[in-house]
Amino acid sequence: MNFLSIDCSTDVSSLFLKIKNKTFSKILQSDKSNNDLLIKNILDFFKENNANLGDISHIFVNQGPGNFSGLRGSIATAKGISISNNLNLVGYNTFLLCSSKFFEKNEPIISFIKFRKKYFFQKFNKKLGAISKIKEINKEELIKNYTNEFKTLPQNIAETVDKDILKLNNLNTVNLDHSQLEFLHLKGLLDKDLIKPLYLS
Repeated sequence: MNFLSIDCSTDVSSLFLKIKNKTFSKILQSDKSNNDLLIKNILDFFKENNANLGDISHIFVNQGPGNFSGLRGSIATAKGISISNNLNLVGYNTFLLCSSKFFEKNEPIISFIKFRKKYFFQKFNKKLGAISKIKEINKEELIKNYTNEFKTLPQNIAETVDKDILKLNNLNTVNLDHSQLEFLHLKGLLDKDLIKPLYLS
C-alpha cells in the first residue's frame, strides 16, 4: 500500500510517505500560517522525493487529540486531496497508533497522553479494540489505579509528563511509527467513514 500520512495534532506537524516500500518523513514547524501552507508543504514534500499524488492510494490523517486549528485544517486538507484525486481517506488517533506495536499483547493496554496540562487515556484489548471511551484522569488517579498495568505514552510528549508518572511500572514510551498505519488499516481498526477531529476539553 502506498500512502501519505498527515499529522498536525501537536505544535510540531509531520508528513510521512510510503511508496514502493520506501518511506520518507518531514517535520513541519507550526506557525500561524501553517494551515494555509499545508497543501504547499505536501506538494513540495512529494516533489522533494520524486513522487506525485498519483503514486499513492490512501491518505491517513491524525484525528487527534490535538489543537483545534491544526486538526480542523489538516482534516479539511486531507479530504480535499482525497476527493480531487480519488484517494481513500482514513482517520486514526494517537492513542491507537501509540499502541499499534503491541497487537496481541496478553494484557489490556492503557494508552495515555498529556494535553493542555491534563491527562487522558483510552484502554485497548489484545486485538487493539477499544474497551473504554477516552477519559480524563488526574496524576493521582493514574498513579493509584494504573501503577502496574501495561501503559503506552508517545515519546514526543514524554518530557512534559510528571516525573512520578514516568517512574511507573510497565510504562512504554513509544515513537509514533506511521508505517504501522497500514497494519492497523488492514486489521479494520481505523475510521473510513466519518473522519472528524477528536477534541478534548
